[in-house]
Amino acid sequence: MNFLKDVYSLFYPEVCLCCSEHLTTNETVICVRCRHQLPLTNFSSESNNLVEKSFYGRIPVESGTALFYFFKKGHVQELIHALKYKKQQQVGVLLGNWLGDELLESGRFSNIDCIIPVPLHRKNLKSRGYNQVTTFGESLAKKLNIPFEETILKRISFTNTQTKKVRFDRWRNVQELFFVEHYKALDNKHILLIDDIITTGATLEACSKAFEKSNNIKISIACMAYAK
Repeated sequence: MNFLKDVYSLFYPEVCLCCSEHLTTNETVICVRCRHQLPLTNFSSESNNLVEKSFYGRIPVESGTALFYFFKKGHVQELIHALKYKKQQQVGVLLGNWLGDELLESGRFSNIDCIIPVPLHRKNLKSRGYNQVTTFGESLAKKLNIPFEETILKRISFTNTQTKKVRFDRWRNVQELFFVEHYKALDNKHILLIDDIITTGATLEACSKAFEKSNNIKISIACMAYAK
């Protein structure tokens, strides 16, 4: 099997998704050089970090983190774009494992009961074929040895892309777009809500409000990247 893999790699070599250079045998998804250039936030071990501060006065968040800072035209944007639009789901596996190691080391996320992703509307899911945070969440859940619950939180109406909307319009656009099935099952649970990029936090805020019917629920947040 290794021989066949080596022959295949000879004719169809894997390339780094950031710089397009050929990957060596021990590299996956991105090369070592690009990996060391990615802008890590180190939020996982830092309380009162920028993710947590962004939700002050909006929703109660136990702990919050993001793996990278997000900059336009940067390597992180290239990785997430490849995951989101080019079906490069190995990016989600890489980032989920990477963040999972951070969370285990930090100790601030040790009492999470389950991971819940921000859902896509069924129209987006049908056109894209997958939720870009699924492999990220599955890998993260495996690292933390907790369930990944993809069907609990639902998006109930379709909205246009949030990318170019100002903060208030984003907030208004996601209100009441999410609901929780079987919310009683989340009583007294601590959930980790995950998404790809935090910008204004409006979508995560709306998702968190959908859990208000559950009693004594705690919410933490983890994302791939944080946009300043």
